Amino acid sequence: MKTEQKKSKKKRLKSGFTTGTAAAAATKGALALILEKKVPTSVRIRLLTGDYINIKIKSCVSKKPDTAECVVIKDAGDDPDITHRAEIGAIVSIDKEKKDGRIHISGGRGVGKVTKPGLEIPPGEHAINSGPLKMITEASKDMLIRHKIRNNIKVSIFVPQGEELAKKTLNARLGIMGGISILGTTGIVRPLSHDAYIATIKSSISVADAVGLDTVIMTTGRRSEKFAQAFMPDLAEEAFIQIGDFFEMSIKAASEKKLKTAILAVFFAKAIKQAQGIPHTHASKAELTLEKLAKWCLEIIPKQDQGQALAEKVRSANTARHSFDFIYPEYPEIVACVGKKMVQSAKKFSTSDMQIESIIFDYNGNVIYDSRIN
Repeated sequence: MKTEQKKSKKKRLKSGFTTGTAAAAATKGALALILEKKVPTSVRIRLLTGDYINIKIKSCVSKKPDTAECVVIKDAGDDPDITHRAEIGAIVSIDKEKKDGRIHISGGRGVGKVTKPGLEIPPGEHAINSGPLKMITEASKDMLIRHKIRNNIKVSIFVPQGEELAKKTLNARLGIMGGISILGTTGIVRPLSHDAYIATIKSSISVADAVGLDTVIMTTGRRSEKFAQAFMPDLAEEAFIQIGDFFEMSIKAASEKKLKTAILAVFFAKAIKQAQGIPHTHASKAELTLEKLAKWCLEIIPKQDQGQALAEKVRSANTARHSFDFIYPEYPEIVACVGKKMVQSAKKFSTSDMQIESIIFDYNGNVIYDSRIN
């Protein structure tokens, strides 16, 4: 019964659509107003999967006889990100003179501009990825074909709050300045898909490589990254990459770029999961993680009664973080064991001879293990 309930809950999760889909819908809405002389309430957009989706139009106004501005509210469904409920707009102009059927797409206010190499879009261009460009082009052609015209058109995508939203992302580190990116590999946002996070990790590694770095420091979030930056202040900002729970994927991505070194810099709880070789560290069950840690305690502590007592405490801990209270500072050899096993596990995910190191922080940001000196 519980399994059936879980399945039904998953079925009810709502999918959303990407910023690229929103941009395509805004473009099509603006063209509808220009060519059909009426404000559309919604438009039908073909996704990159080949499926279709109806997108509501928030507003659509004429600017000039052959120019219109249209805005769509981006809906990320049940997998919301920082652009959820953001306004994504397009200003579209039809050239009455030129009839080559060309479609020129650019970024306007709130759409970032690429300033560093290593991304899909070259420096100097607006951060509108190939997927969205294809969708905007197809939406535009659909309207032109429907109305049997071959006029050239200009499309400028804008995001009114883009500059503010970008401050909550890693765009600046990636070299995307002045706003957000217009993204989307399929056009649809599947709940719990993690696609955007994975894309950001891969882009971060690509940028680090493109700017000439041979070493990356992989943290699991902003707090561990802050401590890592304080511990290694001489390293460039681009070297620090937040990998979240994507342990296996991040190691593979870095090794495929043939980077020289990857340093894992994490808190003890994440270190345990990485040490156990869990590919996606969010997915593991706490009781299984603690059972393995308890086993290591029995193997490492020489006195049997002492090892047994510690193992029981670890097994009874509420969380992996709670287990840390029983282990440190009394048993630094357990921490060292975890640090060494992190490296061993990561090497199994690597596809090259990339050097892998590990650093473990306590929860105040102090380094309690560094494989480079231990």
